[in-house]
Amino acid sequence: MRAAVVTEFGGPEVVEIVESELPEPGAREVRIKVAAAALNPVDAGVRAGFFGGAGRRIGLGWDVAGTVDAVGVDGGAWSVGDEVVALHYGMAKPLGTHAEYVVVDTDAVAKAPTTADAAHAATLPLNALTAAQALDLLELSVGQSLLVTGAAGAVGGFAVQLAAHRGIEVTAVAREGDEELVRSLGAARFTTAEAAPGEADAVLDAAFLGERALEWVRDGGAYVGVRPGAHPASVRGVRTTAVEVDADGARLAELSRLVDEGVLTLRVAETYGLDEAAKAHARLAEGGVRGRLVLVP
Repeated sequence: MRAAVVTEFGGPEVVEIVESELPEPGAREVRIKVAAAALNPVDAGVRAGFFGGAGRRIGLGWDVAGTVDAVGVDGGAWSVGDEVVALHYGMAKPLGTHAEYVVVDTDAVAKAPTTADAAHAATLPLNALTAAQALDLLELSVGQSLLVTGAAGAVGGFAVQLAAHRGIEVTAVAREGDEELVRSLGAARFTTAEAAPGEADAVLDAAFLGERALEWVRDGGAYVGVRPGAHPASVRGVRTTAVEVDADGARLAELSRLVDEGVLTLRVAETYGLDEAAKAHARLAEGGVRGRLVLVP
């Protein structure tokens, strides 16, 4: 089978398409025939060597939508032919989801949304789980206020929708040209980072603004970033932390249902063939992408 990997670190040009043996599922694993797989900033980080792994072949890709193709021992409720989505977590794994087939743990898998095609479904796992788990860390109640930085991005957009769905008052922090988009996602207010957004009960910092975003949290509030270990130190009694996404299939199933209920919007910016993986990485590096770039084997 074909798979996108890196054997050296660098820019988009180091992404290779190689032939690899078809992976076999072990105990509590399933093999998925990949229909689509999103490209995320973490893939660019892996490619550039930010997470280590020098001297090894590293597979790219965390998100997948496709069909269960084989089931290992103790495969749970999954059967061949099930249409699924999954998060394949790992910084330096030998094969990722940017491949024709991928093996994942059964408890990382969920039924795919029935209202979305595979390309759109593939944008759900990593970014929606990150947003949902970040909101859990903030522990906000109905009626409290939340600032979401990077609100027009993938994680930020899901965070706006999920928070609004929970009855939280959301202020979206984004670029001027994104106001219509973030309001359509459920933001009650819009501002830019340059406009001094004011105080809120909490900040979900999807734009990596760090201490600058921390200034917008009221005394005793909460701050959650999306880069593990990179959150600012606590000040003024503000609780600070960062989310590290967990490949939670049960939670992913809830998010999939919210897609079918119209609560969550899936956004695809562009699609590329697997052989165009390096080209997709180059487009991601250009910035300004609204929605996810998706590889289709």
